[in-house]
Amino acid sequence: MSAGVDLSQFFDTFFDEADELLTDMEQLLLNLDVDNPDIDQLNGIFRAAHSIKGGAGTFGCFGMLADTTHLLENLLDYIRRDEMVLRKDMIDLFLETKDVLTDQVAAYRNQQEPSQEAYDRICAQLRALAEERHGAQAATAEPAAPASPPEPAERASPPEPAAVAAETPTASPATAGSPATGDLPLKLEVSRIKESDMQALAVEMALMGEVLHEERRGNTVTFWLRTATSQADIAAVCCFIVDEDQLSFSHEAAPATAAVTPPATAAAKAEAPQPTASVPAAEPVATPQPAAVTPPADQPVAQPAEKPAPKPAAKPAAKSAAASMPTGGHTGSSTIRVGVEKVDQIINLVGELVITQAMLVQTASTLDPVLHDRLLNGIEQLDRNARDLQEAVMSIRMMPMDYVFSRFPRVVREAASKMGKNIRLVTQGAATELDKSLIERIIDPLTHLVRNSIDHGVESPEQRTKVGKNPEGTITMTAQHHGGQIVIEVRDDGAGLNREKILKKAMAQGFPVNESTPDEEIWPLIFAPGFSTAEQVTEISGRGVGMDVVRRNIQGMGGHIQIFSKAGEGSTIRIVLPLTLAILDGMSVRVGEETFILPLSNVTESMQPTPEQIRAISESE
Repeated sequence: MSAGVDLSQFFDTFFDEADELLTDMEQLLLNLDVDNPDIDQLNGIFRAAHSIKGGAGTFGCFGMLADTTHLLENLLDYIRRDEMVLRKDMIDLFLETKDVLTDQVAAYRNQQEPSQEAYDRICAQLRALAEERHGAQAATAEPAAPASPPEPAERASPPEPAAVAAETPTASPATAGSPATGDLPLKLEVSRIKESDMQALAVEMALMGEVLHEERRGNTVTFWLRTATSQADIAAVCCFIVDEDQLSFSHEAAPATAAVTPPATAAAKAEAPQPTASVPAAEPVATPQPAAVTPPADQPVAQPAEKPAPKPAAKPAAKSAAASMPTGGHTGSSTIRVGVEKVDQIINLVGELVITQAMLVQTASTLDPVLHDRLLNGIEQLDRNARDLQEAVMSIRMMPMDYVFSRFPRVVREAASKMGKNIRLVTQGAATELDKSLIERIIDPLTHLVRNSIDHGVESPEQRTKVGKNPEGTITMTAQHHGGQIVIEVRDDGAGLNREKILKKAMAQGFPVNESTPDEEIWPLIFAPGFSTAEQVTEISGRGVGMDVVRRNIQGMGGHIQIFSKAGEGSTIRIVLPLTLAILDGMSVRVGEETFILPLSNVTESMQPTPEQIRAISESE
């Protein structure tokens, strides 16, 4: 990438990608089974952190973000390599780190500096966790030493000969000229690669170890690496930028022109290219190494390097996560990012077009169909095309409810933990679509309803066990289309609403209710301002504010809210919303000198009254 390129033009793309990756990371963390973590999920979390770190490092001006993700990435790497055992407190820390990363991305997006205090705190916690791993390794170092020679020779053959070479820089030419495969650097050849991606790959390789030499020929780039990183992990990193079939690994000495070779091994490397097949010649000189040196004659050391067979299963997620990172030209996505203001402008224009088309239809209805047949046919065709265009444009603004539902596993997990309850969240209809403007406004009301169900709805495990229920409670969130509306429900299997408490509180506050008032009139009272039956205020709810705001917000979106409850079985709160507020079909109604437009979704029947059916409501009329 040339020095004259202004990288700031890619900032917005990076920030959007980072937000998506952090959302994916949170979902994967919440779905992790602490006792038996899924390797694909661990790899997915690692790739998300690595992608953000790589993007932040490329720009060079997002230091806190790059440093934080680097520490997180290291810990995730230890866990997926089974060098650390996953615990619940680790997941809690990783989730907290995700929150800090989200704040850092938001700060950089707003051209501000992230919180230094939050950065110092989370990095200290991550480093402390990493120290646990180093301490555990030190504690087990001595018992591991007496292991039988064949086992270490097979597992650690690459680093061991490298150590011997470093300690014996004055080795004879015979020894230096016949190195074992483990002595040779890793050669990575990447074919069919774009020039812009070569630089991105060079940056990644520098992070993997020491780049002894880099060679570019046409659309092929070759790296010679001295690294302790496994070939499988190097391949996984490369797959962020290129496809796996573009990679070729081998062990081969770096060209003699590589001046970056450390002085201790320079002499050995200078003669290394000569007899790569004469490994046995080294045996009389280096007597401590026969067990480690003999295998390369049949190339068994290359076997660990070819172990990335399990990786392809996780590769598609890696590519999709980094498909549009600004570091390269590898584009596999069929999507395009468009500003919301542009979409809104198109929708407004389509709205005007639909209104104009409706005016033409109304005017054409007075024309003689025999004399104006072609004109009327054209207007009819215009009507169909305008409707199709309207639906197509409206679909651009539609977003799946998964955008909303994905936020709640974290809400339920943390709120239930504070309340000492065991609650499982179930979501249904995540693919159901709703207008973007509504989907963003529905998050807060739903959050309040879910937290209210956790606090007042679902009982404690002890209480549930006493009444013969599963100690684990369930909160179910559903979404489905119904006509021109969307119906969203929050349902719990708790104790249900307490009619006696609500009635007593309502009567004390002067509501016009009594013992014979039906349930369907009692339940909506919980939405009254300041109404609460909670015996004590908690961190989650109990102050009697919020439920009235929920109803007011729903009504402000053109919807309404319903509530159903049954003692001992739980409660259901149903929200009914229009699919969009951008364009609505309506019916024109005139009353006296006033003209009103009624949304068609609210019209159940239309009829023409006769004079006999009209009654005056006052004598003056």
